[in-house]
Amino acid sequence: MLWLVVAALAVRQMAALLRQPPGERLTDLETWIGPDGVLQVTGSLYDTGRFTGTPFAGLVLKPLTASAEQTLGVVWTFGSLLLVAALGIVAARALPAPVSRRTMLLAAPVAITLLMLSLPVRSALHLGQTSILPVLLVLLGWFVARGERTSGVLIGLAAALQPAVLIFAALLWLTGRRRAAATSGAAFAGCTALAWAAMPHDSWTYWLHHVAGAGLGDRPDSLANQSLHGALLRLGLEGPAEIVVFLAVAAAVCFLGLRRAVRYAQDGQLLLAVAVTGCVVVAVSPTAWQHQVLWVLLAVVGRVGKRASDRLVWPAVVLLVLTLPGKMLLPNIGAVIPVRDNVLLIAALGAACVAPFLPRSSPYWQRPVPTDYAKPVAARWRRVPLLPFWRRVLTRPNLLLELLLIRVVYSAYAKVRLLATAGRPTAEEHGRQIHSIEQWLHIDIEHWANHAVVEINWLREFFDYYYSTFHFLVPLAILGVLYVRRPADYRWVRSSIGFATLLALVGFWLYPLAPPRLMPGLGFIDTVHGVQDFAKPDYGTLTSMTNQYAAMPSLHFGWSLWCGVVIVMLAPKLWMKALGLLHPLFTVCAIVATGNHWVLDAAGGAVVVGLGFGLTYVLSGPRALRQASSQDVVPSLEPVPSLQPVPSPESVPSSEPVPAPEPSPAPSGASGPGETPGPGRTAEKVGGKP
Repeated sequence: MLWLVVAALAVRQMAALLRQPPGERLTDLETWIGPDGVLQVTGSLYDTGRFTGTPFAGLVLKPLTASAEQTLGVVWTFGSLLLVAALGIVAARALPAPVSRRTMLLAAPVAITLLMLSLPVRSALHLGQTSILPVLLVLLGWFVARGERTSGVLIGLAAALQPAVLIFAALLWLTGRRRAAATSGAAFAGCTALAWAAMPHDSWTYWLHHVAGAGLGDRPDSLANQSLHGALLRLGLEGPAEIVVFLAVAAAVCFLGLRRAVRYAQDGQLLLAVAVTGCVVVAVSPTAWQHQVLWVLLAVVGRVGKRASDRLVWPAVVLLVLTLPGKMLLPNIGAVIPVRDNVLLIAALGAACVAPFLPRSSPYWQRPVPTDYAKPVAARWRRVPLLPFWRRVLTRPNLLLELLLIRVVYSAYAKVRLLATAGRPTAEEHGRQIHSIEQWLHIDIEHWANHAVVEINWLREFFDYYYSTFHFLVPLAILGVLYVRRPADYRWVRSSIGFATLLALVGFWLYPLAPPRLMPGLGFIDTVHGVQDFAKPDYGTLTSMTNQYAAMPSLHFGWSLWCGVVIVMLAPKLWMKALGLLHPLFTVCAIVATGNHWVLDAAGGAVVVGLGFGLTYVLSGPRALRQASSQDVVPSLEPVPSLQPVPSPESVPSSEPVPAPEPSPAPSGASGPGETPGPGRTAEKVGGKP
């Protein structure tokens, strides 16, 4: 199935290429070898600033100018996809031992899938770049080539295409492969000398005038440049001060990153060592464009965290950063804009200098501390929970990952919501349908409420402020309190609001609806957004940031009802429960009085919230948790390094797994006959004895 996914992604990429007009496909390749490309015309490669590769890269690409443009585009994309597949296979085979049979079967298709979904590969395939080739050459030199000379030549060729890759020669030297290091330096020098002999003027322009290509391409302070140099320029440093700071920080990153890479290589995690060194390359390069930061994705192989519940946090963060744009990961808030603009660089620096990757000699490498799960509670229906593997976790989820996931889900929701529109005529027709139904039900109170509130100035201002402010503030506050005080309940209620929001999105897509304030001829007053000019055909869009026809169901009321239900379920005091019910009451008054929703929109919001709670119940079971009794308490399976040392990887054959320490014997009375130890339980006094 995973290989089918890989094939589907490859077909999709080829189809996307063929659908694009000739002037919009493989734009970088077009500027190189097209009819007016820099490789076709006489003169310097760097006169226009469109070619950013080394002179050796230009020498290699020069013969391609004789190929037919359309055929070359298809062949280039197909060849790039083959390079991605080869890269994924090599990376999968380089995983540190011991590797289970299941992991070996899944590693290659998973690696290729992640590569194709990553921003660097997507950018390289779209632009027609060669940035995949240096990464593949380095991996071939480290893991496939036989002999020191062959390894050195492959890495030297990669450095001739991207000079910063020469840092891998230092890693070869520091890990004892000095012949390969010398060969890589000689290969780099030979390729550079060959290009200098063939194109002396271009070589002088690239290496001396532009300082190894630092001044080529887009502006170095643009967001596309995810290197330390680009980040310092964006922070306002310029001139000699910026150069001094860049050189000092780059030297520190090289020292820390290479020292960590050598340690991981000696520990048997050679792929992680290569990934860490590649992240150093990204950080210290004068320019690291998006298609050149593929090294960061390889750092996903590192294991971070002693607990099983934390083990997936680092891979999830890396995958989110490498597959989604920064604007989707972080909101448009001034305090986090520097982080959002440099998120790829931050990930590279984190992998190179900060992330505490576990050594293979750690007792937690193979057996992390087990996750503490809650004992399920009997449900009213026999087949609930429908997903028995959806086990309730008692521990608090990782805050960083939780914030990223919430932000990503909301960004995807907002984007789809913006696209879920069928235009003004359909939305207004649906508005007339809703209005007719309400008249038949005698609940069409929107016009009366709207004009009554407009005549009372303080009430209008109160509802306008309530509509604009508390929609996000109250749900986030409830989630924050539950995250800190009641993490198990947090997971349950978070799932319920997530399901409700997804169901609402389906409603927006299937039934675009004009709110009362955007219905011409009915006389509603838009108290929040101001007077709408119905003579303009696009008045309903209001802004390009939101879909004004996403009214059914009303998530303003739906989220507020969710807040009220959660407070009633979990608040310890009666007055707190009563106060929680005021929020949905004020919200339904606000959305109707301001002309932003029909009464039936609120009913639709209540339906999706009810379905959200119902789906959560059906899939994961009841919210209540059964606490462990004294008979369930057994000693922890957490390994004790000081008492049970684990043999080093050097003393264990590579084909055999590293033995994990045996759990200490259970104390008397800790468990009865036939009972199995429960993971994550700590020893307590049972029967008066510890």
